[in-house]
Amino acid sequence: MSQTIKYPDRFDELKSQVRKAGLLDRVPLRGSIEMIAVIASMIVALSTAPLWNPILLGLFITLIMTRSVFVSHDVLHTQYFKNKALSKKLSYPFSAFILSNSSSWWDYKHNVNHHTYCNIIEKDEDIRALDGAFTHNDKGNSPFLKKYKHVIFWGAQFFMFPAFIAQSYSFVIKRKLWGEFALMLMHWPLIWGTLIYQIGAVNTLIVALTVNFTLSPWLSFGFITNHLGCETFNEEEAKNFSWMELQMRGSRSLTGGKIIHWFYGGLNTQIEHHLFPKAPRFNLLKVQKMTKEFAKKYDIPYFETTPLMAYIQINDAIKEY
Repeated sequence: MSQTIKYPDRFDELKSQVRKAGLLDRVPLRGSIEMIAVIASMIVALSTAPLWNPILLGLFITLIMTRSVFVSHDVLHTQYFKNKALSKKLSYPFSAFILSNSSSWWDYKHNVNHHTYCNIIEKDEDIRALDGAFTHNDKGNSPFLKKYKHVIFWGAQFFMFPAFIAQSYSFVIKRKLWGEFALMLMHWPLIWGTLIYQIGAVNTLIVALTVNFTLSPWLSFGFITNHLGCETFNEEEAKNFSWMELQMRGSRSLTGGKIIHWFYGGLNTQIEHHLFPKAPRFNLLKVQKMTKEFAKKYDIPYFETTPLMAYIQINDAIKEY
């Protein structure tokens, strides 16, 4: 998209339409049902573990953990409940217990930095992956990365889950968040200790490997479509943008309807999520329809591709390193 395109600052008009349609209203009941379903599913998986083939059990736990990521993400955006402190507490069963991830780390990295400074090179660490390959500025000059860049980037997608865990532990230890640290440690005896007791160490290892090599790419292949390969800006450039322009120019939405929406946990409607981070995931397809109509009305570029094309665009950006 051209850097010279002017985005009319009409966000208040769009927001008024979305709010009037009730699409910004919290969904405490529907959110609660999903939270209960995820926790109940994990209890079922652990309690019936001896009845499963370990690979199938790993796939089922992957499904549960993936939904846990999306639920935790949505709760921390206060999509279910307006009270921020309550939402933080409600995220712990999913982030700390089920995933051994830090809600505080995710809230700071994702909600504070990423959403506020979307694709701003100096602020948004997500866009600095692979030595800045996606910044469209300084690409770096590492001979090793130049030679193995595709192997490193695409291979790293299969280790997203342990990377999240490592970053979470580093964050809570540096910030001395010992209460949350203790909650995160509970993951190991609750999930993996129970499995070892139920099915033994060897089968538990099979489950763990299955979870990592399905959960990691499921999450990472969803996350990377959101912004990588989109426009990036330095801080001085971004000062001239309105909220709407910054979010729309730095984000990519995906085509595909309800199935894609379920698979990507609503992150396929990335433009809408960034414009309205508190809009419940369940409403985002409706918000997307209104946003696309609004963009067409005012001749505002709307960056949307198929999932496959998003990966091609990302790969093309890597080639430029």
